[in-house]
Amino acid sequence: MRTVSALATAPRPTKRTDGVRRPVRDFRRTPWGLAYSAPAVLIFSAFIIIPTAYTFYVSLWHWDSIDPAYSKFLGFQNYTRLFQSNTPSFLASFGHSLYFAGAMVIGGTTLSLCCALLLQRGGRALNASRVGIYLPHATPMIATSLGWVWIFNPQFGLANWILSTLGLPTSHWLTSSTSAMPAVIIYSLWHEIGFTTVVFLGGLAVISDELGEAARVDGCSPWQEFWYITWSQLRPVVTFVVVITAIGSLQAFAQFFEMSAGGPAGATTTLSFQIYYEVTTGDNQGFGAAIAVVLFLVTAFFTLVRRRTSTGSAGLV
Repeated sequence: MRTVSALATAPRPTKRTDGVRRPVRDFRRTPWGLAYSAPAVLIFSAFIIIPTAYTFYVSLWHWDSIDPAYSKFLGFQNYTRLFQSNTPSFLASFGHSLYFAGAMVIGGTTLSLCCALLLQRGGRALNASRVGIYLPHATPMIATSLGWVWIFNPQFGLANWILSTLGLPTSHWLTSSTSAMPAVIIYSLWHEIGFTTVVFLGGLAVISDELGEAARVDGCSPWQEFWYITWSQLRPVVTFVVVITAIGSLQAFAQFFEMSAGGPAGATTTLSFQIYYEVTTGDNQGFGAAIAVVLFLVTAFFTLVRRRTSTGSAGLV
């Protein structure tokens, strides 16, 4: 009884009323935080940091992959060789990569935004078509690339059959140096547009409808409503799509390998494909490593741009 009465009469703890808040302990700076993050750091180091550093190291040598003991140190000669006349030329490959990335950014962003605006209207037919638009992105690129090679066949392909049916001139597609890159771009847009459309749908879903309704009440046209209301709120998502598409396009390899093998006459040789070509067929793997370092720096630049613009789009995508 004494114990119960003592507990009943004991003073209860009161909340702090002085307005001073105790500092919150940062768990990331504790030994447990380091222990939890160690596996991710080890995996990132094993597959990203160490291979990147090793690639830069190889780029300084005339590298012999069969017996590295016969490798010869060249310093930065592999980098100066980038601007010399080679077959295929580095500058030409870089230009092809920019051509492909520019077409994917402009064409992919425009088409996916148009599809997202159309699908936003809703309806059973449009809701069902969302799956159809995204489905190509979920298919394996190797398999679909082979399928599109048959579509672009100049003799019995579906593309030329459609053109001839409409009375339009046919094309040699992948066998012509002027039409090979546009053919690869058409396939790449078909394969990648589904992902960016879903991203735009997510951005449109969080846009306020009140401003659009107020603009329509004030007599704004649909184009004015889109440009001054929708587009201004959608800019962070557009930036995200542009940067992600640019990074993915610069690193594209599978469709060039399967559809055109860098040809004809090097018309579709991009930086990624030239790295593969130099490493597998060249006598100096260090030159291919130098190209890989340049591609890494270009990709890192776009990644930094993405991080700079991630604050505004974090809540939309």
